[in-house]
Formats: sequence, C-alpha cells, structure tokens
Amino acid sequence: MKNYTITVNGKTYDVTVEEGGGSASAPRSQAVTAPAAVAAPTASTGAGSVRIEAGAAGKVFKLNVPVGTVVKKGDTVLTLEVMKMETPVVAAQDGTVASIEVAEGQQVEAGDLLATMN
Repeated sequence: MKNYTITVNGKTYDVTVEEGGGSASAPRSQAVTAPAAVAAPTASTGAGSVRIEAGAAGKVFKLNVPVGTVVKKGDTVLTLEVMKMETPVVAAQDGTVASIEVAEGQQVEAGDLLATMN
C-alpha cells in the first residue's frame, strides 16, 4: 500500500492505494466521491421544501430556468462546470422552482444549496 496526499479544489485528501499483483482494480479512497447530477429531495430551510444541492465542487456555468418555472423530473435546473465539463443539475421530481440561491460564475462546494423547489 502507498499513501498519497492530493489536493482537489483547495481541499486536501489522504489517499491509500493498494498495489495489485497485476489486477486491474481501481485505487481505493474514502475521501473522494463521484458528483451527483440529480438533486435529492430533502427538507429545506429555504423558500422551497426540496433542496437542490451541488454534487461536486465547481462553478455555476448557467442558470437554465428562472424562479417560478414549473419543471418535470429530469429537467435541467442549472448547469455546473465541474472539472472543465458542463454538468447538468436536474430536478429529482416534478415541481416549481421556488428559489435560486447562486449566481452564474459563482464557485460552489459539494453540498452547497443551489436552489429549492416546491
């Protein structure tokens, strides 16, 4: 096993990589997770009852819909730029966009509140 320290978007992670005997297994890390593109419906303290949170750190690339827009499950609410890739953030359920909590060009961290829905 080898230990490495990596920095991603200003956050430092300690990563342990298992050296394999020729197997093609991916390195294991408990600190790094894949971004989620779908907003999870959870309780909110914002304007709407459904929170839309960033699945990964990045920059708000585009606000695709304004407040008050009726969206269907899977509709893109906004687009994040994550690791130089445009990543849509979609509605997890049908509803109405109640608030947009970010602005285009704003840097966000994983878990930051982006918008709310009802």
